[in-house]
Formats: sequence, structure tokens, C-alpha cells
Amino acid sequence: MHHPIWAPVWDTTVTRLEGACASIGLDRFVEPRLEPEIVFGLGTAPRDAGPEAVFACIEWVAHGFEIVQSPFAGWKFTAAEAIAVQGLHGALLVGPRQPRACLTDRSALERLTLSLGCDGTLVATGSGDLVLGSPLLALCHLVSELSLRGMSLPAGAIVTTGTLTDAQPLKPGQRWESALAGVPLPGLTLLTL
Repeated sequence: MHHPIWAPVWDTTVTRLEGACASIGLDRFVEPRLEPEIVFGLGTAPRDAGPEAVFACIEWVAHGFEIVQSPFAGWKFTAAEAIAVQGLHGALLVGPRQPRACLTDRSALERLTLSLGCDGTLVATGSGDLVLGSPLLALCHLVSELSLRGMSLPAGAIVTTGTLTDAQPLKPGQRWESALAGVPLPGLTLLTL
């Protein structure tokens, strides 16, 4: 994918983690991949797409793992096909939530760095600026695009902002670990079954 896409995330596919470790069975997914993301919970509905207005609507922030999947062999599909399969969404694991106030400097979101390892080996690194300039700007983009269509995000919405690395193929029996720097969010551990 070379452009942002959006689709609903259902309460049946979201797991709010109590700690920073989770396990997930992969048998229900087709060609699953892992995307480390920043997740926002909205306390109020954004009425303006500007960064200050959108930032003020955020109630909490977390690091999360989204499991994406593709029913199209080899991950070959068109943008329309990606939308038709709910934006490739499979599951969302939301790590420990922190109040927005933990982000004393909202520009930290663009400077954050993430390392992602599998079975003790570094697999990928990423940064916040890879997500449309920052996870906050990705959220602003979504608010703007929805507004153009006469839509908006409601209070209480959970929004993932896009992967901080390339989507990594998942196989059963792996141990994935992430670590973040530049923001006060804990890394996550995922065991695949």
C-alpha cells in the first residue's frame, strides 16, 4: 500500500491488554502479518482537523499490534480489494493505555523510534515520521478525509494510525518483541500460536 486506507475496527477484533504480553492463534487468519502501531482513544469527537484540535480530543495513547491479513494470494491486490476486505484488518491488540498528558511534547510522536524483533533477532526499525509525518498527523488526515465525506469520528473511537515498519509475516511459534524510544509507552511481546 502506498496511500492511507481506513476501515472499521470491530469490538470483536480488539483486545485491550492488561499488561504488555499477549498470545494469539494464527489459524483464523489468512497470510497474517504484524504491524506495530500507535493507537489513540478519543475522549471527544474532533470538530476540526488541525493538529491542536485533534490532539485535544485524544483521551489516551498506546502502542499496539495490528494483525492484518490478505485473502489474496501473495498479498497481491488492488486498493479497491483492500477496502472490500475491511482494510485487511484481522485483529488489534492494544497495549497499556497512557493518558494523553504523558505526551508533554506532541512532536515526540514524529520523533519516536521503534525496534521490532522476532525470536531474539532484530527484524525491523521504524519511526513516527513514517506514518504521514507522525501518528498525530495521520489521525488529522483521517479526520479531514472523513469530514470531506460528511462523516466524523465519535467520542470513544479507537484509531490505529498506521504501521511504523513494513508488515512482517507471522508464523506459529514465534516470539515478537517491540521497544519504543522517545515516548513513554511500553513495548509489547506477542507469542504466536
